[in-house]
Amino acid sequence: MNDDKLTRRLSDLLGFACDAAFTVSLGLDAYLEDSPMGRVLRNNGRHILIEIATVVEKLPQAYKQQHEEVEWLRITKMRNLIAHYYDGVEDRLVFTALAERVPELIARLGLE
Repeated sequence: MNDDKLTRRLSDLLGFACDAAFTVSLGLDAYLEDSPMGRVLRNNGRHILIEIATVVEKLPQAYKQQHEEVEWLRITKMRNLIAHYYDGVEDRLVFTALAERVPELIARLGLE
């Protein structure tokens, strides 16, 4: 993979992290609210995690090996859970991933 493509993918990750931060900034109560707005926020949160996992899957293996502290497999497993078992997804877990795991990923990759 050339450097331009890797740079674009990492930029995409940073953009999704900004989307996650915005979603989290609206608060847990809004996220869990039993309303159309709450459903939109929950769908948005799930979609952000799926997009992050999609980018992660496309990162070169050599890059991932340089960042062994990142739990790459857990990112993929979360994506699979959301995509295939949507009715069993715990919304608080997704919110926590958006609030904690996504910023942690960005920090570990030095993309802040």
